[in-house]
Amino acid sequence: MKSFVAVLLAGLLAGSVHAATANPDAAQVKAAHDLMAAMQAEKMMRMTAGMSRYASPAQRKEVMDKVINLQPELVYNRLALPVARLLSTETSTEMTSFYQSSYGKKVLQQTYNSAASLGPSVPTPTAAEKAALKKPAYLKAEKEFKANEQAINHETFVLLKQIINGK
Repeated sequence: MKSFVAVLLAGLLAGSVHAATANPDAAQVKAAHDLMAAMQAEKMMRMTAGMSRYASPAQRKEVMDKVINLQPELVYNRLALPVARLLSTETSTEMTSFYQSSYGKKVLQQTYNSAASLGPSVPTPTAAEKAALKKPAYLKAEKEFKANEQAINHETFVLLKQIINGK
C-alpha cells in the first residue's frame, strides 16, 4: 500500500502543484462545493482510484469498493476547502455554470464515460454554446481553472489516500 501511495504521490508532485494561499471565506467554500457537485467529483475520485497502481488485484478491489461506496456529498464536502484555496469565488461560480450547461454536461460525459482513445475528444458545441464559451468571464475562469487543474487532481488524490487509510 505504501509503495502505491509513494509512486502515485511522486507522479502527482512532479507536476505543478499550487500552494494554498489564504483561508477562504464561507462563500468561497460554498462556491467550491457547488463546483465539485457540478463536476461530479465522486466520478473524479473513481477515475483517480482506477488509474492508480496497486500491489495486487485484491488491494485494487478493496480500494475501488471503498471509493464506489462513498457518498457523493462526502466527496464534495471534503474537496471544497482545498479547492476553495485554489480557485476564486468567481471562477468556481463560472465553472459551476459551465458544468451545469448542456455543453458542460456533454464534456463531463465524455470525460468520465468515454472509451479509450488516442487523443482528447471534445464534443462539438452548438452555435449558442460557442457564444457562451467566448464570454470574457468564462474565458478568465477557464484560464484560472486550467492553471489549477493539476492541483485539484492532486487534492483528489490526497482525499483518496485519506479514505484508503480510513480517515
